[in-house]
Amino acid sequence: MLFRSTRGQDCHKTFEEVLLAGLASDGGLFIPEKWPQVDLKAIKKCKSFVEIAHHIVPLFTDSSYTQEEVKEILESTWHDFKSKNLIEIHNFDNNVFVAELFHGPTAAFKDFGLQLCAAFFNTALKKKKKTAIILGATSGDTGSAAIDACKHYDSIKTFILLPKGNMTEIQRRQMTTVDQSNVCVIDIDGTFDECQDIVKYAFQSKQFLRPNQELLAVNSINWVRIIGQICYYFFIAMKINQFSKPLNFSIPTGNFGNVFACYSAYKMGLPINKILISVNKNDILHKFFDKNDYSKTSVHETLSPSMDITVASNFERLIFDFFLNSNPIKCKELFDNFPNSSISFSHNAWQNAKQLFHSVSISDDRTISIISKIYKDFDYLVDPHTAVGMAATSLFTDVNLGTTVVLATAHPGKFPDTMKLSGISNIPTHHKLSGLLEKKEKSVSLEANKDKVLRFIADNNL
Repeated sequence: MLFRSTRGQDCHKTFEEVLLAGLASDGGLFIPEKWPQVDLKAIKKCKSFVEIAHHIVPLFTDSSYTQEEVKEILESTWHDFKSKNLIEIHNFDNNVFVAELFHGPTAAFKDFGLQLCAAFFNTALKKKKKTAIILGATSGDTGSAAIDACKHYDSIKTFILLPKGNMTEIQRRQMTTVDQSNVCVIDIDGTFDECQDIVKYAFQSKQFLRPNQELLAVNSINWVRIIGQICYYFFIAMKINQFSKPLNFSIPTGNFGNVFACYSAYKMGLPINKILISVNKNDILHKFFDKNDYSKTSVHETLSPSMDITVASNFERLIFDFFLNSNPIKCKELFDNFPNSSISFSHNAWQNAKQLFHSVSISDDRTISIISKIYKDFDYLVDPHTAVGMAATSLFTDVNLGTTVVLATAHPGKFPDTMKLSGISNIPTHHKLSGLLEKKEKSVSLEANKDKVLRFIADNNL
């Protein structure tokens, strides 16, 4: 299995090259040169998530690692999950299930992809006798999951930029209370977009790197994160109906990585009826699927902060594979002009997407009402992101598409203020969040200045 860029310049790249590069040199995103097919009969015999991963992950890694090497890595990849199954599935009625992806150490679905990334990062760095810096900006859960996944490896030092803005105190303290010599959290006096600009500048300059040191990306553009998420779609479907009939997946999303993982599973043979794209007031994706208009607008702060984005970075992969039939020249042309020019397609091509995709956008008021109703009717608590996903189900719409699985992407205990707004005071505690607010914080504060931040990283790259 080799990989290529959505924009055409980088082709025939190995798994390890894609792992360490993150973003392609032409600004595109890596995608497999062909879609491997999963043996569903073999998957049916699996008894655990890790067993399923043993079947799926090697389909993407054979250009760099043997199947035996990958299986050895996977045996110790996913750690500190409260549930022995890693994922718990809750059934509301015959048509609605919730797949709880928040039982990992940072109480969010991102533990799946980032723990897989970290395990392969460490393996590759050891093989090459190198070290690495991980640098990222976060508006919610990515930073804490990256820190937790990588803090166990001496070969990796992590710098995470935290903007001022819409992040809960618990989300923030998950990062600022980590006391590890290879972790540095930087409070930036600026917006998330300013933090992202600093990160992009750093990846261009790389002036702070030592000899034999890599700069690694952990945001959802890294294909290895997508692989980790593909695995749980097969696990969920196997647990619910043994692939006996197609399922719908309702996915609360911002950067589209989780949706593209679902689409990837579909391309690899998972029986899927509809992929339901659920977003908050930041509705760039909903506008596309509803009106054939993909155009950047201003970001709105909402009660579901991990979905507060202006551009869904992973959407480029779907445009390349689904709408452009893997045409890198056309893809490069579209994204060379975006966001100055919006993206749309012929009416027939856009309508064709409705056979697989459906979208919904809901307000904060609607989010609160869904949280309240689910708690009142089913004695079950969902976080605000999962509530957005619930909006697309038969519990809240007259349209019954069949069996729908909502991805519960974060634990409700991370959002106590939203729970209180929903009239709920008895909030369950995640096993890794207890006592977090009493821990001592360890972070530094810097202004949103590219050169000052990079100088700080260089001075602390010890």
